[in-house]
Amino acid sequence: MRRYPVIDPKATGENILRRRREMGYTVPEVQEYLGFATVQAIYHWQRGQNLPSLENMYALSVLLDTTVNALIAEHKEV
Repeated sequence: MRRYPVIDPKATGENILRRRREMGYTVPEVQEYLGFATVQAIYHWQRGQNLPSLENMYALSVLLDTTVNALIAEHKEV
């Protein structure tokens, strides 16, 4: 039987940060795109403190010209 997959918030945040930088977007630009009042949620995602909602993850994938799967990193047991 396959192991139950778990998302790695830190690695996912690193993927979001890397892709945002590759695309040349600033955090305030992402904030504006998502319609957020502040930038705090985006910084929390990038640091792996929490994950975007599914709706926000999808919106990020569209903005960053990638897939949701490419942004999400699975936790790997060591």
